[in-house]
Amino acid sequence: MNKKLILWSITVALGGLLFGMDVANISGAEQRIQQLWGLSKWMHGTAIAMALYGTVFGAGFGGVPANRFGRKKTLIAIGLVFLVSSIGSALANDVYTFMFFRFLGGLSIGASSVVAPMFISEIAPPQHRGKMGIAFQINVVSGILLAYLVNYLLRGVGGENDWRYMLGIIALPSLAFTLLMFITPESPRWLILYRNDEAGARKVFEASGAPADEIIAEIRQSAQVQQKKESLFSGKFSKPLLLAFLLAFFNQASGINAIIYFAPRVFEMAGLGTNAAFLSSAGIGIINFLFTVLGWYLIDRSGRRTLMYIGSVGYIISLTLMSLAFAGYIHGGITIFVFLFIAAHAIGQGSVIWVFLSEIFPNSVRAAGTSFGCLTHWVFAAVISQTFPFFAGNPNIGGAKIFGFFAVMMVFQLLFVWKMMPETKGVALEKMDRTVGH
Repeated sequence: MNKKLILWSITVALGGLLFGMDVANISGAEQRIQQLWGLSKWMHGTAIAMALYGTVFGAGFGGVPANRFGRKKTLIAIGLVFLVSSIGSALANDVYTFMFFRFLGGLSIGASSVVAPMFISEIAPPQHRGKMGIAFQINVVSGILLAYLVNYLLRGVGGENDWRYMLGIIALPSLAFTLLMFITPESPRWLILYRNDEAGARKVFEASGAPADEIIAEIRQSAQVQQKKESLFSGKFSKPLLLAFLLAFFNQASGINAIIYFAPRVFEMAGLGTNAAFLSSAGIGIINFLFTVLGWYLIDRSGRRTLMYIGSVGYIISLTLMSLAFAGYIHGGITIFVFLFIAAHAIGQGSVIWVFLSEIFPNSVRAAGTSFGCLTHWVFAAVISQTFPFFAGNPNIGGAKIFGFFAVMMVFQLLFVWKMMPETKGVALEKMDRTVGH
């Protein structure tokens, strides 16, 4: 691939680093925050889930500024909001101020999950779109790993205020991302479809080494076919909508955010000490990173469905073992089971979701369709984050039933991959409707 193309995709994908750090660093702060402000279980869940409520709005409306002002300007705004959110959350002196800034950060997470993968899909050659799309997810898991390691290193720094450093440190990569976006070009497909700027698009395609004339002709042809304004929910796009909804739903029905957001708590539920719980959480980040890199290597070779098959089977095995361990039928091994779960997620759903959501909708509704898939993802993520502390703390429910439920849901995901999910490997965006169907 052209060096400029690689540089642009890595820069845009850095939005995923902010995303991952913001998602995971709260795991090191959440118990301290609960103690500091004397929060009830439900209020505590609300405070932690507030960022996810923000992601719902960010994902739902992220496509609007991306279409109106461009992918580049929207990503710059996302970086600035991340910067304000991280500083505000770190300096908050009461739970309501804290929730406001966490909600603000959530807006950026949701919007970045729409705009960054969409931008990458629009500049990537079909044969490399999977690898370039996973650049976003690699940055997400790098952010999660970095957050867990930073949380471990900052534990105790500043005494009871260590959580402020954990949250505030995101300001540094936020600033770097924002500055780098200023030297990144606009999406050439957006320039053609929304600004009729064929000359500007041609410069971007030529700089990336792509066959500009051929691609521009295909975009123009698809635009003529779709020249009237189309509604995402007109019924014409029912198949990609259903695929996006189910993939996003199953992503959260695996319980991934219960693990990512509450990793130290999960390990402590299993009997690990506080230090061991934080160190094991850092292990989650390492496993997540390594298996996402493996997914990056395989996604354009083996395809999206193959990775989803591998991930689904890994989910079922690991979640079943976790449920049996919490039920007392297996003694020890919970750390290994969680690591196996993370590996299954990283190579399966983690590698596929942002690539798949950003490629299955046609040009005319790509922003709205990607927003819908991301909105679904974040709605269920918020539900999981809100309810997990309540169910985990209920002696009549606990870990055995929670992870058993997740295991059953992953059986349904396996059926979804087998019966419904199409293979999109190597298919040009302008020809995707023939593969996905309506």
